[in-house]
Amino acid sequence: MEEAKLDFEQAFDIKYHSQTAREKIEEISAQRTDLSFSILASGSTGNCTYIESGQKRFIVDAGLSGKKIESLFKQIDRDISLVDAIFVTHEHKDHIHGVGVLSRRYNLPVYANKATWKAMDRMIGEIAPENKQYIEPETMLQLGDIDIVSYNVSHDAAHPQFYAFQKGKKQFVMLTDTGYVSERLRSQLKNADAYLIESNHEIELLRYGPYPWSVKQRILSDKGHLSNQDGALAIRDLMGAKTKDIYLGHLSQDNNTKELAMLTMEETLQGYDVDTRNELILHMTDPKEATPIQKL
Repeated sequence: MEEAKLDFEQAFDIKYHSQTAREKIEEISAQRTDLSFSILASGSTGNCTYIESGQKRFIVDAGLSGKKIESLFKQIDRDISLVDAIFVTHEHKDHIHGVGVLSRRYNLPVYANKATWKAMDRMIGEIAPENKQYIEPETMLQLGDIDIVSYNVSHDAAHPQFYAFQKGKKQFVMLTDTGYVSERLRSQLKNADAYLIESNHEIELLRYGPYPWSVKQRILSDKGHLSNQDGALAIRDLMGAKTKDIYLGHLSQDNNTKELAMLTMEETLQGYDVDTRNELILHMTDPKEATPIQKL
């Protein structure tokens, strides 16, 4: 007769006489100061970001198919079934395409503000009532060992908001899908350890590109997207002594290139005496390939 195989949790509980297994895990996790993340996908075709700590694992947006997001988790050697929740920034398809599928498949709570829920409810399909959760703009939510701060951005959606994730003194700020960065945000989000900043388009490529004039006006408006120059100037104001990693995101496939976005960021920051070789590390994101896990 084959011996019955114990799963990891059973074996761990027996080893520590069941009383202390989870307590030991929680104690070790609580002592860890790590906050880590990966930009799984970023661009006009779909957006998804993964954040983890010792205790919690989150997704921000799920703008690709569930199958594609699962494959991106394999790229970073993480188990998607261990994710604790999805945070949604706004209801555009490139941010919510896979939200409903993942919530149903993995029984995941989905956090968004009331206006976004109203706009996306039918778009994502039915999910369990208890998984419909709320986080309003300009609030802070604590889940496990992570503080999640929400803040308003300016975009053509019902009520778009983005998020900063903080564990102890470590902070990761996300800032894309906005037509401009207000002075309030420049002050509120200053001196994070890492930023995901929008570098959506090169203005001249957009102006003389194939898009209809109405679309060009929307992108260039205060409720559109940050250009390469806009993103670089925002980072100039946001970065501080703690800041080490800048991720350039949400690049347009038609009105930008990775080389142009990176060059604009480098030249702008160097113009303000920022050494992008030693003081900062600039990273490029991709709509199909995950960035390596970054530990803060």
